[in-house]
Amino acid sequence: MPVYVYWGEDDFALEKAVADLRDELLDPLWTSFNYTIFSPEQPNAIIEGLNQAMTPPFGVGNRLVWLVNTTICERCPDNVLAELQRTLAVIPKTSYLLLTFRNKPDERLKSTKILKQFATFKSFALISPWDQEALIRSVKEAARHIGVSITPNAAEMLASSVGNDTRLLYNELEKIRLYALGSNKPQDTDVVLSLVRNTTQNSLQLSAAIRTGNIETALTLVSELLAASEPGLKIVATLIGQFRTWLWVKMMMESGERNPQDIAKACELGNPKRIYYLQQEVKSLSLKQLISTLPILLELEVGLKTGAPELPTLQTKVIELCRLCQVT
Repeated sequence: MPVYVYWGEDDFALEKAVADLRDELLDPLWTSFNYTIFSPEQPNAIIEGLNQAMTPPFGVGNRLVWLVNTTICERCPDNVLAELQRTLAVIPKTSYLLLTFRNKPDERLKSTKILKQFATFKSFALISPWDQEALIRSVKEAARHIGVSITPNAAEMLASSVGNDTRLLYNELEKIRLYALGSNKPQDTDVVLSLVRNTTQNSLQLSAAIRTGNIETALTLVSELLAASEPGLKIVATLIGQFRTWLWVKMMMESGERNPQDIAKACELGNPKRIYYLQQEVKSLSLKQLISTLPILLELEVGLKTGAPELPTLQTKVIELCRLCQVT
């Protein structure tokens, strides 16, 4: 199909896929003639892009028209819908239309339903930090793409180190590739330990320390993360994601739900097997305690976003969270 729809919050992976598609479709000598990008700020960007896609390419190769951050799958005026219906079925075989945006397409919209008939959809949603299997698959796929050989243990360690940060993953794999130049031996965990900065796993450890009320460990982890140049807001994002997941699991348990698949779906977790471990983790916490963590985390996020100093702000709120989670 000559129409592609890429969506998701993993900006790096999405942009990389766009670059790969461009390199695959376009002749490098004719790219400037056959590659057109329409930003959402341009007047009538969608209609202009659809019209451009109807134009045969110049010279050799294909034409690629990219509608960046389009809102066509969130809201679609009648005139745009009519143009979409008229165009998609008759785009020349040598012209390709690419639409990208961050949010999941609204399946109820007519525009989305029409695109489903003609387009290839691909999701670039961020992998859950807890979906270790998916993270390891992502590491192995990226390693193959870059051309570096790593052992299964190294892939697992790398997945734990970088989490769902695709940009960081490719940067770390590139370091490993350069280190391994001239060697056909798969790189093992010792190379990962020596080259890769481990921050995501420490952020998850920080969540666990707060959950158990371990103030000393939590403060040590905060200092280590900041010393490793981990942004405070990224630390907070991990904490918020983890405590929201724990809250959802606890709420489902309190409501009497026992089916791991249903709980995983409610928590937006890809691996239902993770639910058992999450249930064990929240056993010592009450629903009231978990609910009370969210306003503190929100205050922490707002404070950092408004310029509060990272170390004392994180230390103060982490102590507050630990005391809240301590069993009384």
